Amino acid sequence: MTVSHVQERNRYDNRPVISDIGEIREGQTGQLPAVTGPASMVLFGITGDLSRKKLLPAIYDLEHAGQLSPDFDLVGFARDTSNLETLLRESVAAHARTPFDPQVWARLKQRIHFHQGTFEDSSAFEALGSLLAQLDLLRGKPANYVFYLSIPPSAFETVCAGLSGADLHRQEHGWRRVVVEKPFGHDLASARALGDALEQAFEPSSIYRIDHYLGKETVQNILALRFANGMFEPLWNNQHIDHVQITMAESVGVEGRAGYYDGIGAARDVIQNHLLQLLALITMEEPLSFDADSIAAEKIKVLSAARLIGPLDQTTARGQYGAGIRDGVVLPGLAHERGFPADSTTETFAALTVGVETPRWAGVPFYIRTGKRLARRTTEIAVAFAGPTRGAFLARTVPVENLLVLRVQPDDGIELHIGAKRPGGGMNIGPVTLDLDFRSVFAAAPAAYERLICDVLRDDATLFPRRAEIELSWQLIDPVLEFWASDAQPDSYESGSAGPDAAAEMLGRSGRVWRPL
Repeated sequence: MTVSHVQERNRYDNRPVISDIGEIREGQTGQLPAVTGPASMVLFGITGDLSRKKLLPAIYDLEHAGQLSPDFDLVGFARDTSNLETLLRESVAAHARTPFDPQVWARLKQRIHFHQGTFEDSSAFEALGSLLAQLDLLRGKPANYVFYLSIPPSAFETVCAGLSGADLHRQEHGWRRVVVEKPFGHDLASARALGDALEQAFEPSSIYRIDHYLGKETVQNILALRFANGMFEPLWNNQHIDHVQITMAESVGVEGRAGYYDGIGAARDVIQNHLLQLLALITMEEPLSFDADSIAAEKIKVLSAARLIGPLDQTTARGQYGAGIRDGVVLPGLAHERGFPADSTTETFAALTVGVETPRWAGVPFYIRTGKRLARRTTEIAVAFAGPTRGAFLARTVPVENLLVLRVQPDDGIELHIGAKRPGGGMNIGPVTLDLDFRSVFAAAPAAYERLICDVLRDDATLFPRRAEIELSWQLIDPVLEFWASDAQPDSYESGSAGPDAAAEMLGRSGRVWRPL
């Protein structure tokens, strides 16, 4: 165990403000970058895939942007700490959003420390406490600690018990925050048990559940679009909206994640968290203010009112990708993926129909779908408005849909599909798309994990779902999973397609169609 040498300083609160931290850097506009306060982050699982590809690059990008306090320390907790520095440098160079700068890395490296231990070893947690106290003393900073659990949920309780046993959960001096990654359980009962385990060690307000989708700029723009523009909110109801489609499609397969994905499936992996959070944001009422408590309260209200529309054999669909050909390359089916049992019943495509029983949304179906190895990669919300109900245009065949599409990835932006008169004689209406590409209008946005890590350090929980949201989402999903469990095998669909035929039939029964992939 080594600690980078840091010259002892006065207490943080008594030091003068460093003047150059908040400078506007090239390509930035608007507000000065906010600087996080002094803290130490302990990253459990620092050698894992998420840490190497997302978390460490995000921390580097925050340092590159001048947003990390000079009194920020990162402690990597790992079973084997050999060669970790080289591993982290290579990960940052390969995956950071900003170009790799040796000077930035050298500055950050001085505040990265490695701590060897196992989750079951109580002495490792005692030694961790000593290391954190040493960093506080050397830097003259308060005992502000973030414990980031980038580990399997099965280890959450063990790590929380280790932190409690070493009294690292106590907040007499400084603050404590714990960050956990999904999955937040595999059903309602396990989610409740996980919530209980976390709350035995930490105050509920100190628990940050990460859903990285909520850190994406387009997702945050949902509220801005609705409530900052007077033109949309009057139409945002069952009098003017016919239905809503929420889609997350991936072109890749399980890609070596068989150990995680088998037995989990598309509904647990994506719908229960990401897509139901999107549903909550587009259906919630305007909060009293845009703080964490007010936004969470409104999301909880609509998730409490969300109901499955049945019968489930007609309003849901599931599938498993089979072999296919893309760009002349043969793609294997799930049964032939490395590490997957040939008789697996895990779904790689899931779709369901949800209603929200509030005066605003009663009668509007929300069609939610996700799948792997589909025709293309996209995440979007498509709000389909009702057509004309009277007047001269009602008698005509108007070959257009009025759609508002919020693109979350990969090309984040907003599309508005309207009908316009074609040039020439007669009132011939054709489809026109008004397109806003965020990248062409705004400066490069921080990656989702940059924003979320920064928010944890600032104690801003606005973009983090609460325990009640997680449990209400499982309450909605569990009956679908139980119904699907009674089927022997999901429907097969060809890799590179739009999914199983049952998904198209699901909407076809009401005369609707999915947006093309």
